[in-house]
Amino acid sequence: MTSYSKYSFKTNFLLRNKYIQTTLGSLIPGNTDLPERKLHKVLVDKRTKLILFELSSNNRDAPIVLLAHGMGGCSESGYMLRIARKLWIRGLTVFMMNQRGSGLGVGLSDRLWNGGSSDDLDAVVKFISKVYPRNLIYIVGFSLSGNILLKYLGEKGVRTSKVRKAFVINPPIDLKRASHILSKNKEGALFNNHYMRQIHTQVEAMVECFPDAFAPPVKAETILEFDELYTAPAAGYKNVDEYYADCSAKEYLEEINIPTTILCAVDDPFVETSIFKSVRMSSSIELNTPDFGGHMGYLSSRLGPLGDYRWMDFMICDWSDD
Repeated sequence: MTSYSKYSFKTNFLLRNKYIQTTLGSLIPGNTDLPERKLHKVLVDKRTKLILFELSSNNRDAPIVLLAHGMGGCSESGYMLRIARKLWIRGLTVFMMNQRGSGLGVGLSDRLWNGGSSDDLDAVVKFISKVYPRNLIYIVGFSLSGNILLKYLGEKGVRTSKVRKAFVINPPIDLKRASHILSKNKEGALFNNHYMRQIHTQVEAMVECFPDAFAPPVKAETILEFDELYTAPAAGYKNVDEYYADCSAKEYLEEINIPTTILCAVDDPFVETSIFKSVRMSSSIELNTPDFGGHMGYLSSRLGPLGDYRWMDFMICDWSDD
């Protein structure tokens, strides 16, 4: 029998389908029971607060793990709760970030987050550093937050920071390409519609709480349309191409100087792994591209060391122990 390896993901024939992996990975949350968490409000500016949950460990010297969710998600997403639980059981303190306008942060900012919101991540890292001045910080970024995390690491020069390593799952490091796949390809339509429902809810809450906030003039139907109508102008870019160019993490990978693991399946429905071969990457980056797994699915056909079939979770927990 082949051993359960952190380097190779294996699954059976029925699960070698990117849509099944992606959908089941999201619909089946697993064990999400958590003890009581502490809620923090991180003040970014006069019109923006970020909601951050803390799951404290009894080991006050253990590293801190910060989890940042993907597009359409929040701290209460199944994968966030499930992985936070597994890390906490291993004796780590876990922080769960809500990007601006997401989760309990809906209506707490006059602008929604985007693929380049590295300043918000920086604000959260600085907040955690003040709460735990002696502890090292590890960061896990899922999907769009993975792009933000890579951008943050490359642009901030965290060599002197307490951020010691990072783990990034299925990051759309070419925002333009990922947006076009979601918005213009038939296979991206299902995911596009799901994300747009979440985005419209966030826009409505923002406008209700901040009537003077900039909002899209019409209701966008696709991610690309929303980025053209809202994301780019709201962030101060002259057009969507400028936003994509400035915020895509592919432009920052060469400058990353801390150990960083990137996990991205070859069959991801809207993140093409071929892009990683066409860009310059720092020697600090370890790239893992299994053939299967979809977008944040990675459901294995074998029971893993953590007592379930979640290979992605195993990878993250194993990484946190190094």
